[in-house]
Formats: sequence, C-alpha cells, structure tokens
Amino acid sequence: MKFVQRLGYYLGGFAIGLIILAFFLNGKDASCDYGPNARTTKNIASKQLQLSSGVEANFLSRQIDSTIAKQLIRYGNVDFSESDVKAKPCKVYHIENSYKDEPVVLKVRNCDSIATILSARFN
Repeated sequence: MKFVQRLGYYLGGFAIGLIILAFFLNGKDASCDYGPNARTTKNIASKQLQLSSGVEANFLSRQIDSTIAKQLIRYGNVDFSESDVKAKPCKVYHIENSYKDEPVVLKVRNCDSIATILSARFN
C-alpha cells in the first residue's frame, strides 16, 4: 500500500472520529481547565459570592453587580506570589483583571462553600 493511500485512510478515520466526538460532546459543558490559574478561578467563580461592606459600596458606585464580579474572577489572572495559598481554613487569592480598560485587583477569600471578595482596588 502506498503512502498516499495510507494517509488517505488515516485522514478519513480521523475525520470520522472527529464527527463522532463532536456528536457525543455536543451540548455538554466540557472544559479543559488544567492549569492552576484556570482551576482556581473556576473553583472560586462556581461558589456563592459574598462582598465585604467596603467592596459592596465600591461596586455600587461603579455599577458593578455580582455577575460582573464573577466574570472578573473567572477570567482574571491569579497572582500566586501575592496570594496566601497555605492559609487555613480559607485560602486568600489576589486576582488581577480589568474593567472598562481600568486595572482591577481583587482579594478573594476562598472557603469550602463561599467565596468572599475582601477588597477591590481600581487603579
């Protein structure tokens, strides 16, 4: 069998496999969050979110609601060098993002069932 024929069979089988895979994964909420940043932000964003009193007033003045706050967390970058990942019982993370072209740094305490935004600094 020539190389071109083998390549054709391989590509044909590969295409069929992709179609079957797309059929089975269609409509499922499958994600590939393997990096530490992605796992951390996904974990925090999936929990009930609370705001400390100072943060709540700051968010109200900037017209930021809970959905925007969750997006800031979910799509932000965790600064692990500034975070306290060894704290017991709740770890504290520094998450950097931007809102309306303005840098935002959130300090978030991540407990078992609740995530609390302790501070929000807009630069």
